[in-house]
Amino acid sequence: MAAGFLVAGNLAAAQNCGCADVVSQGFFDGLTSQADPSCEAKGFYTRDAFLGAWQSYPGFAEGPNIDDFKREIAAFFAHVFHETIHMCYKDQGDKFDAYCDSSNQEYPCIPGKMYYGRGPLQISWNYNYGPAGHEIGFDGLNWPEGVSIDPIISFKTALWFWMRNVHGIIGQGFGATIYAINGVIECGGRNQGAVNDRVNLYQYYCGQFNVSPGDNLYC
Repeated sequence: MAAGFLVAGNLAAAQNCGCADVVSQGFFDGLTSQADPSCEAKGFYTRDAFLGAWQSYPGFAEGPNIDDFKREIAAFFAHVFHETIHMCYKDQGDKFDAYCDSSNQEYPCIPGKMYYGRGPLQISWNYNYGPAGHEIGFDGLNWPEGVSIDPIISFKTALWFWMRNVHGIIGQGFGATIYAINGVIECGGRNQGAVNDRVNLYQYYCGQFNVSPGDNLYC
């Protein structure tokens, strides 16, 4: 298992990557301060952990101009804030389903292990935990709990999922990102309330970053 805690050199690199200017301490505190003191994730999601995770995914929010850069960050945190219910949760509320796809032989489920949603984007299913762990450097199939224990691993799983499923379609508008993350359950009028919440958060963060949200916001 890879240790996910920042060493001084990595933190210094993170602070100098350019992203730190947008994801300021004030912005991040605005996110985490809305979590009630009783929340399980209170104090877990930190700016340092996010910046440290970003070092493994330098292509995140890499766009042709600063506005695209800001829009992708706004989109990412809109989904994170929605998925974690105001930065309150590390794990999804319903822990009864193992989220095991037994037909996936490349990343087979480990008996007794649960692959329900965890982390900033609530990564779930063995076919995500397996390859995410392989790329990040932890045993996602044998130790899915690591996503709820190590904050850098947690943010890395979110960035891993984002880069595989969302980054490439960010130019199609925020609505496309909703579809990539939870479209089967929410898009097409299936859960308009959830879609509206994601869009409202995205527009709010774009306002904080002084950038227009663009077109095609809904799915």
